[in-house]
Amino acid sequence: MVRNLAVAVVVVLAAIALVQALDARADEFTKEDLARWEKEYMTVVQKGRDLWTSPELGTNGVACAQCHPNAANTHPETYPKFQQQLGRVVALRDMINWCIQQPLEGEPLKLDDPRLIAMEAYVAYERRGVKMAPGKH
Repeated sequence: MVRNLAVAVVVVLAAIALVQALDARADEFTKEDLARWEKEYMTVVQKGRDLWTSPELGTNGVACAQCHPNAANTHPETYPKFQQQLGRVVALRDMINWCIQQPLEGEPLKLDDPRLIAMEAYVAYERRGVKMAPGKH
């Protein structure tokens, strides 16, 4: 019984040490990793900007940039928050879809649509460095 307990303790301690070692390496990124990830992110941001400035998401020739040039007054740092137009607390993607449906007279994008993700990335990029303030109006 004591021997089984001792073996169990050793196994648990070894597992903890392994998890700690793996956790320590999880935050170690190479310069190549960081460069690749930045390039991938900026590619998506550019796609989002392209969509933001194009009327292709709607049916009436209006683009997001007509009301929000450079994503002005979108305040992604304040989401999720209560949005009067929708009558509930929403994420930024919900507000983007509302704008696509209302001013642009288009069809909402699915939440996992790469175009919606790109638009969120663009809006967030334009506000980089701004302190997070969820719920703020």
